[in-house]
Amino acid sequence: MRAPRPARLRPLDVVRLGGTGLRTRPLRVFLSALGIAIGVAAMVAVVGISGSGQAEVDRRLDALGTDLLRVAPGRSLAGERVRLPVEAVPMIRRIPPVRQVAATGAVDAHVYRNDRIAVGHTGSLQVLAADRALLPAVGGQVRRGRWLDAATERYPAVVLGATAARRLDVYAPGTRVLIGGRWFAVTGVLGPVPLAPELDGAALVGGPAARTYLRFDGHPSTVYVRTEDRAVAAVRSVLAATANPGRPGEVQVSRPSDALAAREATESALTGLLLGLGGVALLVGGVGVGNTMVISVLERRPEIGLRRALGATRGQIRTQFVTESLLLSLLGGLGGTFLGTLITAGYALARGWPTVVPPWANAAGLAATLLIGAVAGLYPAVRASRLAPTVALAGS
Repeated sequence: MRAPRPARLRPLDVVRLGGTGLRTRPLRVFLSALGIAIGVAAMVAVVGISGSGQAEVDRRLDALGTDLLRVAPGRSLAGERVRLPVEAVPMIRRIPPVRQVAATGAVDAHVYRNDRIAVGHTGSLQVLAADRALLPAVGGQVRRGRWLDAATERYPAVVLGATAARRLDVYAPGTRVLIGGRWFAVTGVLGPVPLAPELDGAALVGGPAARTYLRFDGHPSTVYVRTEDRAVAAVRSVLAATANPGRPGEVQVSRPSDALAAREATESALTGLLLGLGGVALLVGGVGVGNTMVISVLERRPEIGLRRALGATRGQIRTQFVTESLLLSLLGGLGGTFLGTLITAGYALARGWPTVVPPWANAAGLAATLLIGAVAGLYPAVRASRLAPTVALAGS
């Protein structure tokens, strides 16, 4: 006669059996789960706070133009000043990571407050032909009046930079100034432009108007390129050849802002901090889970012996204790992710930062706790499964 085969436990039965062991010792379970929760919370909080800090750094550094590159004509081998092709702007615009392109072109003219000013008294002010897209590309703002639009860029209209307005003593839109022997109406006055300070001392005229009234030849003197932050170096490497394919060596391309290097160093330091603190905290939590499970095996020897005597296999005993360890770790992991998110939100709110908790941080926290739970519960589970029924019952 064959021996009866042991009953197979369904997954739901395994979860219920593991949960029963946790419910009988609520205080110990709470303290053990708290150890895991503190570790996960530390990891999530470090990731969240560093992510929030990086978001704040990004917000501040974006104002410094870390994604802004400049293209300007260089000099030939003979030392002569060269010009960028008229087609430079549309060619640069075709580079995939480029988001914005705008240009200014130097105009051979001077701006005067009126026709009574001596010709030589230019005040070192420059006249530039400007694209309509220039202002958003350099992060400038109009302090008074309005910027060039589809209508005003074709007519004798001018926008003055902050320094130019001060030197000309012109602040009210509608005032006329003399440019190249022709009267131009002031439509706006800009505030200071930190990313392009050369615009502060310039009178900006629409490109079509500059060609019509000031004999502008259409060659850009400076091209401002906004690109995706992560692609700054890649775009910079191809800008010269794109702007002037025939003579890339005669094109000057600005280097990325030093603020970009500072951002990368900050991100690297915060990542190292995350790995250090999170790893230590999770290790401490794992030790707590392992200690709880070992004590649980010692205290529950009679239960283990009884189950073995009733026909439970060693594999079922191992599964029971590993499941308990996983449930205990999962409980701590869920509590830790919630606590870490609260800590991040509170800290970011106190500092006035945006709250950023990457989804991968919560997922990694839960995955780490399950891995730690499996490792921490494996030895106690194997130890429990090796107990002979008679030895386990004798312990009662």
